[in-house]
Amino acid sequence: MEQLKMLREHLAQNDEIILNALLMRNAIVEEIMAYKEENGLQILQPEQDEKRDRWLDKSLEGKRHGKEVKDIYSSIVKNAKRIQARHLFNYNIVLIGFMGAGKTTISDYLSTCFAMEVVEMDQVISDREGMSISDIFEVYGEEHFRNAETNLLKEMQSKRNVVISCGGGTPMRDVNVQEMKKNGRVVLLTAKPETILERVKDSHDRPLIENNKSVEFIEELMLKRREKYVAAADIIIETDGKSELEICEELVNSLLKLDND
Repeated sequence: MEQLKMLREHLAQNDEIILNALLMRNAIVEEIMAYKEENGLQILQPEQDEKRDRWLDKSLEGKRHGKEVKDIYSSIVKNAKRIQARHLFNYNIVLIGFMGAGKTTISDYLSTCFAMEVVEMDQVISDREGMSISDIFEVYGEEHFRNAETNLLKEMQSKRNVVISCGGGTPMRDVNVQEMKKNGRVVLLTAKPETILERVKDSHDRPLIENNKSVEFIEELMLKRREKYVAAADIIIETDGKSELEICEELVNSLLKLDND
């Protein structure tokens, strides 16, 4: 019994060491973010993540309980990313733009970088209705779908640090834009019609262009929407010829500049 008592005391001491180390680590994460901002350094540095992952794999190679330790460390890193997101953004990031402009791709990349929750509006509505967007349009009509968009945006008022990826027509309703801006910054992603066509040509879940997949039709529809898009946007980012990292770095820096102005 004395040995068991001693082992439990050692375990408690280790728990205290781990707890203090985690608190110190999270404080350092905040200091790093503040330093980057103050000195105009690149916020997103995926090479650091890759370097850390290589170090972890090498350190745990052949170690007993290596898998369990790696799972715990992954959770630590994920929560550190959330701390970074809260440090940078006390609001939601709302991505708007024409279909194929890159909203889903960029929302996923932001989620990877900052462990932010992503709300893919079309997917959420499709899941709730139990049918594809095309079928919703055919069965219930566009008005039903647009009402579902508005209601979902209203739900997002209780959220923070969420990336909301909107459907292409979402900003066309003024009430939707009002809901976006209540607790979010609106980011317009743009691309050339040729780029859009290349990205969506094999998709069959775009009812508005299903039978009109041409540069001319896409350009015409984009022009009809441009005024509403630009009016809704807090920042505008062109995605043509840029990597995901370049787009997200520009997005983060633009938001920080907007918040500091």
